[in-house]
Amino acid sequence: MDKQQQDSGAPQSRRKALKGLIGLPFIGGIAAGAYAEIRKKQLEKSKILTELNIKAERPEVASDLSGDPIRIGIVGNGGRGQHLIRVLGFATPAWVEAMTAQGNTGVLEAYYGQENLNVRLTGVCDVFEVNAELAQAASPDCKRYRHYEELVNSPDIDAVVIATPDHWHAPVAIAALEAGKHVYVEKPMTHNINETYALREAARSAKAVFQVGHQHRQTQSFITAKDIIRKKVLGHVSLVQANTNRNSDNGAWQYPIHEKASPQTIDWDLFLGNAPRVPFNKEHFFRWRKWWAYGSGLSGDLMTHDYDRVNCILEMGMPRYVTASGGIYTHRDGRDVPDVFQAVMEYPDFSTGSSRATGLEKGMTFMYSATLGNQYWRETLLMGHDGTLELGNQLRVYADADSSRYAQLIESGVMDPSVPIYTYDPASGNADGVTSATSKYFAQKGLLWTYRDGKRVDSAMLHLREWLSAIRNDTPVSCGIDAGFEEAMSAHMAGLSWKLGRRMEWDPAAEQIIAQPGEDLNAVLLASGTNPMAWQG
Repeated sequence: MDKQQQDSGAPQSRRKALKGLIGLPFIGGIAAGAYAEIRKKQLEKSKILTELNIKAERPEVASDLSGDPIRIGIVGNGGRGQHLIRVLGFATPAWVEAMTAQGNTGVLEAYYGQENLNVRLTGVCDVFEVNAELAQAASPDCKRYRHYEELVNSPDIDAVVIATPDHWHAPVAIAALEAGKHVYVEKPMTHNINETYALREAARSAKAVFQVGHQHRQTQSFITAKDIIRKKVLGHVSLVQANTNRNSDNGAWQYPIHEKASPQTIDWDLFLGNAPRVPFNKEHFFRWRKWWAYGSGLSGDLMTHDYDRVNCILEMGMPRYVTASGGIYTHRDGRDVPDVFQAVMEYPDFSTGSSRATGLEKGMTFMYSATLGNQYWRETLLMGHDGTLELGNQLRVYADADSSRYAQLIESGVMDPSVPIYTYDPASGNADGVTSATSKYFAQKGLLWTYRDGKRVDSAMLHLREWLSAIRNDTPVSCGIDAGFEEAMSAHMAGLSWKLGRRMEWDPAAEQIIAQPGEDLNAVLLASGTNPMAWQG
């Protein structure tokens, strides 16, 4: 029996409907004659629930996936691409054998038990022979295309999933949209400023459905957090704190180099694309996130997760100012992106609402802090005048000791600022294990899985399902081109600030980052190396 069952004594149906657990201080133990005290706590709990009025249940929208299967082409079938085609229903026999040998029965049960999304995997384009062959091993219908333009223009492809290195996201997405194909593209949406505008124009002009792969928008706790903000439970949120702490080779993008990698098995020129011409380099290919030429650093690779996690809840949009700092302090291995990074985004005109005098509160700071040299866990916090929200796969709300809204409840002892006034665990008592520090990092942030009716579900599968439903039923997606534009441009502002060593400003009327006279911000963002003077020159 869980704590809610012990404290409330409510019928089972009511326990399921609430799901949010209330923490209250207890006075003394439960003994003979303590019924009055228990009843008092029940009434206090009910009073808090009534005051907060948070809706913990997600309204499920049934969407029809029947009809002819949607034919999917995957561009970029590396680690992320392989995961995406698995949640679409296509695992290789080798993967199944590996999971069986490792005893990962839970993973296999989740795979075999996931919903049939009614798709076919009919095409793959990957510059590495091994990755292309893996897609073909997962689906007998899968044809290999040597160039992405052949895939997106094929009559055998209806929709394209893009999981390439960052510098290929926008070129492939634009080509697919112009060919009339639906697009699901991984984050960050773009690699530079100019292509962000070009992709937005292509998406707005196309009749196809466009989705950015921020799968946390399906996470149950985040949906509940949106209701917390709507109900002004926190009051005016003035500061958001988000963090990345990782301390492993995998967490620092030191991925394994495949034994079959060679100039004969990798199309090096196609991999480089619009990146600077350099000789064949296995490390650049497998660890591309370590260089600006192909990746986006901490600002584009990991900060975008946290920015969009908060943006999907607060809808704060573009920051007016961004200031970034940091350096290469933990992995001096030839990379040119920072491994310690801080970014501060300013929203001087934003407000989540106020319980105080009109005009007294306005403005918010979003602060992101990251290190790849320490894995100490730090919560994501939304800090308001009336309360603080700990945001992740679970939620906890604490009343602020000096809250205006809860002053009487705190004074009367109904609320205790040291104990959560609201907690939410969508797992409903299910125990979950993770297999690595990096997986634990993503899981705690709500980026790996969520829950539906107490059952664990891969959030990427739900995000792809939403995209497929939109294709079939013309329903909305949760992370379309406008949200993608905000994510990409915010990340670009942070990258530019780190490179140029100054605060970057957004012009909301012109929808552009303000440059100094004669300055080419796009060139600065794309420049490689670690010498700031070279970027400015």
